[in-house]
Amino acid sequence: MHRRITTIITTVVIAVVAIIALASWQRARAAKQFVQSTTPTIFVHGWGSSAHAEEKMANAAKRAGVTSTIVRANVDRHGKVTFNKTIPANAVNPIVEVNLADNKLSGYENNYVAGYKHGGTYVKNVVLALESQHHYRAINLVGHSMGNLEIINYINDNSDNHQLPRIDHLVAIAGHYNGLVGQKTAESPVNANTGEPQRQDATFKPLLKLRNTFPTTTRVLNIYGDKEDGTHSDGDVPVNSAKSLRYLVSSRAKSYREVEIKGTNAQHSKLHNNAQVNRELINFLWKK
Repeated sequence: MHRRITTIITTVVIAVVAIIALASWQRARAAKQFVQSTTPTIFVHGWGSSAHAEEKMANAAKRAGVTSTIVRANVDRHGKVTFNKTIPANAVNPIVEVNLADNKLSGYENNYVAGYKHGGTYVKNVVLALESQHHYRAINLVGHSMGNLEIINYINDNSDNHQLPRIDHLVAIAGHYNGLVGQKTAESPVNANTGEPQRQDATFKPLLKLRNTFPTTTRVLNIYGDKEDGTHSDGDVPVNSAKSLRYLVSSRAKSYREVEIKGTNAQHSKLHNNAQVNRELINFLWKK
C-alpha cells in the first residue's frame, strides 16, 4: 500500500515538473520569436458586432505565445469604460478587446461622418482608461470594419495631442474608408501608386488632413478581402475602398503594406476568423 502511494506521489511530482519545464521552454521559445514589450494592443470591432469578433485573433496570439494577458474593455453608451480585470503592471504584449454597447452608432444613421467621429471618442476613452491603469508610452491599434473608421477618426482628431501615447502599429482589416459596396465612391478606381480614389466619399474627405498629420512613427498594415466572385470586394467592402487608406497615410507612415486575402474565407465577417490574417497580424505586431 505504502509502495503504491509512493509511486503515485512520484508520478504526480514528475508530471508537475514536466509541466513546469514545458511552460518554461515555451516562454523561452516565445521570447526568442516575439518582442517582449508592455505595449498594449487594442482591438476594435465592427458595426453590430462585439468583442466576440476579436476573440479568435486575440486567442491566436495567445496560443502562439505572444501574450498571456487578454482583458476586455466594456464601453457603455455614454462612453464610460470598465475593464473585466486589471492589466498586470509588467504584462507582456497585453491585448485589450473593446466591447462597444453603442455598436451601431445609434442616432447617426443619417450622418455617419459625425458617427465615426463620435466613435473615435470611444477609442480615446479606452486609451485614457488604460492610461489610468499604467502610463503607456505607446499602443497598437487593430480595427475590423467600422472599428477602422473609429480608429482613424481618433487619430485624425488627436494627432496633435502629445499627452496621448504614440501609435506604434496600426492594423486595418476590411476598412471601408471610401464607402461600402453599392456606393459609386467606394467602387471608383484608385491610383495604383498613391491610392488616391477618383471619387471621394463624405466619410473620406475629413480624413484628408491625415496626409499632413498622420504620425511618422506608425507602421501600417492594411488587410482586405476579395471573394473572387466578380464583385472585387469582401461582400461589404470594395477592394478599392480599402486601398484608399494608402492615399491618407502612406506618405507619412513609418511603413505601409497591403495584404489581400482571396477566396471564400475573404468574406467580410470571416476576415476576423482567418488563419492567414492571424499570421499576418502576429508577425506584423510582435515578430522579432
